[in-house]
This record gives sequence, structure tokens and C-alpha cells, in this order.
Amino acid sequence: MSRVGQRPITVPDQVKVEVREETVQVEGPKGKLSHRIPSGISVDRSDGRLLVKRSSEEKRVKSLHGLTRTLVDNMVKGVTEGFIKELEIQGVGFRAQVNAGKLEMYVGFTHPIVYPIPSGITIETPKPTQMVIKGIDKALVGQVAARLRSFAPPEPYKGKGIRYAGEVVRRKAGKAVA
Repeated sequence: MSRVGQRPITVPDQVKVEVREETVQVEGPKGKLSHRIPSGISVDRSDGRLLVKRSSEEKRVKSLHGLTRTLVDNMVKGVTEGFIKELEIQGVGFRAQVNAGKLEMYVGFTHPIVYPIPSGITIETPKPTQMVIKGIDKALVGQVAARLRSFAPPEPYKGKGIRYAGEVVRRKAGKAVA
């Protein structure tokens, strides 16, 4: 049995969960999310908890059991607390700012990179070298953070670029050392 899939999901009082045949809809103080449940998996609600069950022992169904439980749990956490990813910008003259629903990044190119902020995501720049990405959908927050990082990933010689907060970039010795 899947250890992750067996764990019950506790649902807070301020969260409403609707389970239909193939979808789970979660609504809370921060917003509303829905997820399509794959065939062979069912979600049952009892005593303020959600239980994810599977119908067979097929390999495909077993692999989706824990995944579905984790996705539904992330939905519940998202509509109550939300998710945050922080990015740091390092480099001389590198900076970012939010203007009219678009993120402008100056990261060493001849022109600024203008990134339209997707709906459901908020991006803040408390400092010109720091970006905070917030949202209720964990996958979307992670995808936006990865996309922003991909514009200027940290390089190993000087460490310039966009990195996750707390990320350690292994530095290489340049040709001056040889």
C-alpha cells in the first residue's frame, strides 16, 4: 500500500470541499481550485477529513494514489495559506520591478525582459534584487519561479544570475588559477 496515499487530509473549518464523480473542488479564504481525479481513484469525505482510495492494485493506479492525495492536500493548503517562492538576483546592475501587471527584469541583456504576470499569481519586489512569487496553486508558483530563473540562471564563475533564495551555487575557479 502507498504510505502517502493512506494518510488522511485534514480539512480546516473555513474550507469547503466538493467531491463529484471525477473532480474535487476546494474553496477557501484565498480562492478556489479544482482537480480532475484519475480513473481508479476515489476521494471520500468523512469527519472533516478526506481519504483517497484506490480501486485496484494495478501499477498505474498505485502510482496515482499517492500523487492524487498530495495534489488534493496541496489544494487545501493553497486555499488556506498559499505558497511562496523567493528569488534573488545577483550581478552588477541586475534588478527587477513590477509595472502595470508586468515584471521587468534587467539581467545583463541590451533590453529589459518583460514577463506578463499570469492570473492567480502575484509578484512583489521588496528590493530591486529580490522577487517574491505568491499564489494558491503550488505547481503554477513553482512553474513561474522556474521560468523567471531560466532567463538568467546563475553562472558558476562569478555567480551572476537569478537564483532561489538560499540556493548555493558551486563556484568554479577561473582560468587565472591555472
